[in-house]
Amino acid sequence: MIPPACTSRVMAPSLLAADWSRLPEECSRAIRAGADWLHCDVMDGHFVDNITFGPQFIECLSKTNDIFLDVHLMIERPDHFLPRFIKAGADGITVHVEADHAVGETLRRIREARCQVGLALRPETDFAAVEPYLEQIDLLLVMTVVPGFGGQALIPETLEKVRAAREYREARGLHYHIEVDGGITQATARAAAEAGANVLVAGSALFGAADMGEALAAMRAV
Repeated sequence: MIPPACTSRVMAPSLLAADWSRLPEECSRAIRAGADWLHCDVMDGHFVDNITFGPQFIECLSKTNDIFLDVHLMIERPDHFLPRFIKAGADGITVHVEADHAVGETLRRIREARCQVGLALRPETDFAAVEPYLEQIDLLLVMTVVPGFGGQALIPETLEKVRAAREYREARGLHYHIEVDGGITQATARAAAEAGANVLVAGSALFGAADMGEALAAMRAV
């Protein structure tokens, strides 16, 4: 699946907020509502203080849904587990600059696997940490909350990194997506988009909505 241009608005409901006891129905609900991607937060209990799901979960999604799977590896050793997520059917794989791996080499391996190449940074990490790798990536994920748990409020200061990412991209003629994840609601989506984000990950605000289609359309329209 070919990802859209970095100027396109992409809505990516986060399965972290879905009802996992009804996962097939929840995925179908998101797709019917107009989701462009499904965002999958993989957590190992080490890099972040939570445990979610692994490659088998991604494989199940890949086999049963025809939608772009945006896989965010919040794990300590993404280089070690990378082949399993590639084999599972991830369409895009995002790794953290702060994790324990050779970042440039991991990004190269994602590219060789023909997956979308993503790099993420936590709220406390300076934008300068990702600058050496920005020519290697298709997507930069700016975490707008402390990663690990859903339902948090967006940290306004993180949008400064979104602006920095947009300015860096424009100054150098690059084309990476800018994704935000954490505390994205109808109330905060506008600020994130105005700062430069074009991929909006939202969990509770979409899966918790009475009508996901209406909520997603309203968020896309800001």
